[in-house]
Amino acid sequence: MKNLAILVCASLLLSSCSSSQNKKNTELTITNPESYAKTITSAELKEMLYTYASDEYEGRKTGEPGQKKAIEFIKSHYQTNNIPSPIAEGDYFQEIPSSYFGNKATGSENVIAYIEGSEKPDEVVIISAHLDHIGISNDGEINNGADDDGSGTVAILEIAEAFKAAEKDGKGPKRTIVFLHVTGEEIGLYGSRYYADEDPIFPLKNTVANLNIDMIGRVDPKHEEGGKNYLYLIGSDKLSKELHNISEDVNKEYFNIEFDYTYNEDDDPNRFYYRSDHYNFAKNNIPVIFYFNGTHDDYHKPTDTPDKINYPFLETRTKLIFHTAWELANRNARVKVD
Repeated sequence: MKNLAILVCASLLLSSCSSSQNKKNTELTITNPESYAKTITSAELKEMLYTYASDEYEGRKTGEPGQKKAIEFIKSHYQTNNIPSPIAEGDYFQEIPSSYFGNKATGSENVIAYIEGSEKPDEVVIISAHLDHIGISNDGEINNGADDDGSGTVAILEIAEAFKAAEKDGKGPKRTIVFLHVTGEEIGLYGSRYYADEDPIFPLKNTVANLNIDMIGRVDPKHEEGGKNYLYLIGSDKLSKELHNISEDVNKEYFNIEFDYTYNEDDDPNRFYYRSDHYNFAKNNIPVIFYFNGTHDDYHKPTDTPDKINYPFLETRTKLIFHTAWELANRNARVKVD
């Protein structure tokens, strides 16, 4: 009887452990961001970028017909995936008058979509990229801007899809995620400045962080030989050490790509910290990370075409940014500014 009792108890314990473990694994499958990150694929990024950086879009110069096609492309993507606009139903365009650009451009538009937070909807994480490029050269050649910043644009669209998939499963972000495509970057950061200085759709005081993506599809000369995926990170520790640490932890947990902080140095002669759209948030004391692959021989040339993008690298980099946004959106407390 004693041996039988031991066997019965052991069987019950094993059954209980098995049930508990299965439950735990199920919970991890549901809540783990990896399952949603898998919706981000190089194939989808490539398909979108071959359209967005095609000759049809004429280099997406601010205010020009090609840029108008670009904003319709972005809007259509959000509508197809049932990701709404915070401006008004069906209206994804934040109109910027021509007077704001001086004589640099005619009227233009930022494109904005969002997924409302389930627990802290008033707190906002903004993911941004610029939608414009430099248009057509004087000799008639089109500057497609596949890397600059077609890569950032399609990355945001894929990240938005991943968050939407989580929301459909009842695992939407606790904080609101804003997908901000800004215009006029190439002529002076006009779109992000307009959003931050003139018409912040979400109050800046409620903006937890800005993750800005500007050129993440290529490999610069410094990193060509090693073959390892990398990213330059700029600004992550400027306003919040906690944001920097979260970024590092996410990378170590899921990817372990090389983070290069060369351009983050205060004495960096390139001054990239001041040269992309994150700066208009940083100047308002909002923690930022600027993701960047560095410049290359095709920078601001007609040869910046989609066939030269490293799509496996682009996929992993996009997933990294998604995971970082996921962490920022779902933490109990917003990151501290220090």
